[in-house]
Amino acid sequence: MEELTVGTRVDHPRYGEGIISKNNLTAYEIFFERGGKIEITKRNTDLSVIEKKESTSPKTGISITEIEQVMRYVLDQYGALNEVVPLGEKWIGGTLLLQPANKELKPKEIPVEVFFHKIVMLRDRLRVLEQNINSHQVLTDEEKIDMQQYITRIYGSLTTFNILFSEKDHYFVGQKSK
Repeated sequence: MEELTVGTRVDHPRYGEGIISKNNLTAYEIFFERGGKIEITKRNTDLSVIEKKESTSPKTGISITEIEQVMRYVLDQYGALNEVVPLGEKWIGGTLLLQPANKELKPKEIPVEVFFHKIVMLRDRLRVLEQNINSHQVLTDEEKIDMQQYITRIYGSLTTFNILFSEKDHYFVGQKSK
């Protein structure tokens, strides 16, 4: 079936006559006389066209909001979406100074924001690794638990950097003492 536009009148054996009110990526939103507002997939062969409404613009019917939702979902699935994590106020504009024991060597100054960003990226990548382990098709539950324990220990090793975060819910948390 060809792509139908908003305003096209259609007929459905169950719901009767209706008018397409929205043309989504994979479905039409249609207002039917007997069924009210119903979403029907574009693959549905039960629809027949009564009166086709010609498109007055090259618009696809997909809103920016819908595209953003799809993009956000895909990026989140692959760990490409990064949560905004605020740096503690006292560190903003600060520098990290790495001073070698050998006084003949120059110290290295790193803006705290740059260092903090790298810590946050490390945390985000550990979370993606956790998700990949948990959803892995071949690993056994025992293997998944073993790998999770290593990740938990890594988080424990990183708790030193919690001082940089402004909110406790962003902290690294290692294994809890019993």
